[in-house]
Amino acid sequence: MNGDQEAPPASPARAPRPLLRRILRLGFLLVALGFGAWAVAKQWDAVLAGFARLSVPMLAASLGAVIAALLGAMLTWRTLLADLGSPLPFRPATKVFFVGQLGKYIPGAVWPVIAQMEMGRDLGVPRSRSAAAFFLMMPVQLASGLLVTLATLGWDRYGWLLLLIPVLLVLLEPKVINGVIGFGLRRLKREPLERPLTRRGMLTALGWALAGWICYGLHLYFVFPQGGLLFAIGAFALSWCLGIMTFVVPAGAGVREVAMVAVLSPVLDSGPAIAIALCSRMVIIMGDLICAGLAGIAARRRHG
Repeated sequence: MNGDQEAPPASPARAPRPLLRRILRLGFLLVALGFGAWAVAKQWDAVLAGFARLSVPMLAASLGAVIAALLGAMLTWRTLLADLGSPLPFRPATKVFFVGQLGKYIPGAVWPVIAQMEMGRDLGVPRSRSAAAFFLMMPVQLASGLLVTLATLGWDRYGWLLLLIPVLLVLLEPKVINGVIGFGLRRLKREPLERPLTRRGMLTALGWALAGWICYGLHLYFVFPQGGLLFAIGAFALSWCLGIMTFVVPAGAGVREVAMVAVLSPVLDSGPAIAIALCSRMVIIMGDLICAGLAGIAARRRHG
């Protein structure tokens, strides 16, 4: 018997983590783009009929307004993330937000937040902070959207929305939000957030959200100017709020269109209203793809 000890078995080789994350992100992007293309193709005939009544300048102006609205949403998210302790430069922030947002076209509500958590991690943003900023956007946009609806569409038809606003305003109080986030992190056995949300950060985020609603209203006004700008702002805000409350379907697909047709019904017949709703969906999908593409290109050039 010799004194040599048997060497321990070699551990199996592991794939490099950066490479694995890169492959997963590429797969996510391809799947998201596929669902986005499928959403366009599925509605193509109806969209063509709606586009027949529109001019190229009208569509270009509508698309430009959508891109501005998406930028407002990104700045809302970036403000919340910075207030929580992770300020991101503009270009990296656009990549994380816009590429991650393509996940809303995949069935299920988790894909955008997962993508933003993973991409933000490479920039030094803790996953818990990315998740908090993502989920905080919902009450911010819902509360501001419902307030915009009341201010533009009138209290007589939509006064019932007042029942929801107090609840949302309570949820927007930083002390309440910080308590809810802390409770959730404790239940998940995660480290608490290093910096609590402040009232100044929340008000700034609400300001960007309101700017986004104005731009979204402009995009609808450019394809349906007959109702007026205020009506267009309120019509889109209400249909979006109803759509975001549905988590099962990708990006509120179908729900937002049905709501928009109902909101437009007092001033437009159902046929043209359906065409307007489908045109709006088409322009928003194009805006999502353009913003994600431009953000990816800008980020790559910066690191190239």
